[in-house]
Amino acid sequence: MAEEPKETEPLKPGFMNPVAGFGVTFKAMFKKRLTEQYPEQQKTTAPRFHGRHQLNRHPDGLEKCVGCELCAWACPADAIYVEGADNTEEERYSPGERYGRVYQINYARCILCGLCIEACPTRALTMTNEFELADSSRANLIYTKEQLLAGLDEGMVDTPHAIYPGMDEQDYYRGLVTEAAPGTERQTALSKGEAPQEASSTFGTDEPASREVTGR
Repeated sequence: MAEEPKETEPLKPGFMNPVAGFGVTFKAMFKKRLTEQYPEQQKTTAPRFHGRHQLNRHPDGLEKCVGCELCAWACPADAIYVEGADNTEEERYSPGERYGRVYQINYARCILCGLCIEACPTRALTMTNEFELADSSRANLIYTKEQLLAGLDEGMVDTPHAIYPGMDEQDYYRGLVTEAAPGTERQTALSKGEAPQEASSTFGTDEPASREVTGR
């Protein structure tokens, strides 16, 4: 006959059991308290911290974003909205055929996972170390292209402007363009509602600009 299983005896309560249970509490009582004086003293983030996004530029100032929308497709939170448009020789924002005309990131949805960075084929989108994104309005958490676009460094010209003479899109990604060509000037952004600038006149305020240009 099979032996019946023996019932296990209940653990006898001892004096050390409560002491062991509060051991962590007793150890924490004698440790120095850690108080972070934020925001007066900001903590240094890791070098590859996932913070606010940034749209990068080429060394001459043209934008790296080509409006392919791959970042929007890769976003698991549907936080990115992109509208692409065609470049023209009169109004050029990127070396390629297209550029990102509208670029928005909704930080009320963004989870800062970085999948959009991995999907970008031109390294146009990267993440900075900025983490202070809280705001009192949801509308203010929708960052536009103007807010995300990197600033101008030395040797850059603000977009739109012509491509570097003698270069093509592939030369930009090979790193052959290191700064704007001498004499590069910003074009008129007609798509943004800017009016073409006429030549100024030295004949007075009532004199048309065309008379100075044509010599009439």
